[in-house]
Amino acid sequence: MKLVHLLPLLIAGLLGAFAAVPATDAVAQTPPATLDKVSFGTNWVAEAEHGGFFQALADGTYKQYGLDVTIVPGGPNVNNRILLIAGKLDFFMSANTLQSFDAVANNVPVVAVAAMFQKDPQVFLAHPESKVTKLEDLKPLTLFVSKEGIASYFQWLKSEYGFSEDRVKPYTFNAQPFLADKKSAMQGYVTSEPYAVEKQAGFKPSVILIADYGFNAYSTLIETRRNLIDSKPDLVQRFVDASIIGWNHYLYGDNKPGNDMIKKLNPEMTDALLAYSVAKMKEYGIVDSGDATRDGIGAMTDARVASFFDKMVRAGVVRRDIDYRKAYTLRFVNKGVGVDLRPKN
Repeated sequence: MKLVHLLPLLIAGLLGAFAAVPATDAVAQTPPATLDKVSFGTNWVAEAEHGGFFQALADGTYKQYGLDVTIVPGGPNVNNRILLIAGKLDFFMSANTLQSFDAVANNVPVVAVAAMFQKDPQVFLAHPESKVTKLEDLKPLTLFVSKEGIASYFQWLKSEYGFSEDRVKPYTFNAQPFLADKKSAMQGYVTSEPYAVEKQAGFKPSVILIADYGFNAYSTLIETRRNLIDSKPDLVQRFVDASIIGWNHYLYGDNKPGNDMIKKLNPEMTDALLAYSVAKMKEYGIVDSGDATRDGIGAMTDARVASFFDKMVRAGVVRRDIDYRKAYTLRFVNKGVGVDLRPKN
């Protein structure tokens, strides 16, 4: 179970943004003799949910874009967000749009420059006996939700769907209380917790992806500092473009190089779990759906960010008076990068 999955949002001042000028195909295909050194911090240990970045490093895509990239994995005792702000990292992988709003609220000069996940992978898992087929079916159940989840997406469930905290029990990233209570549901990530429950308990849980019910945060965003955008926009663009290509290769090409790197950094990752995670990212359209199908992986729109901001204001999660438009830029995305790599069928 991954703490970062529900480490949303309200961690002040820990964000980044990065933007840049588009890289040309010529730049991508003929790497210069001198590569620009770039450091990128993830928000958890290496796993399939970071696969496109590791793929771009392992298969040479970053190098083709003139970049010498070092990926710095996160973990329970690593705060890469702080390192970004301190200038020790160039880019950071943040959890979702709420963290970007929080940066603005706390005057942290970071910006989201691409959204690699079009859908937040947050789900609820339920026992088959509960016959849960839609979000509203969760209301009569005991819900295991983390304190971070209560402060973020559960406030939206209350304001939009009338859920009550009376039915909530603390989730401590341990599945046992859920497994013991057939009239309960547990938070998780669509790419991992259903697999873990099936392996541990021998049944296939019902899965409700809250993104499919209107929780339209972007997830797995690339962030950088404003000063890097201003001083090196071409570098930012090349990192964004190469990362997008990496995600296309990871989802639709030979992802063995990326997975081998993930397994080396995190021996707990198995081939079976990696394959499951990739399959679920495809099945649920986590990476490549919505605007990304037209504008390329990493796509963002003003309308979508505005919509999510309004929902979070209504839910009492963010303040109405913050200028949320400072949280992101569209300068480096929506260029159709990598769309030709998508399977034609």
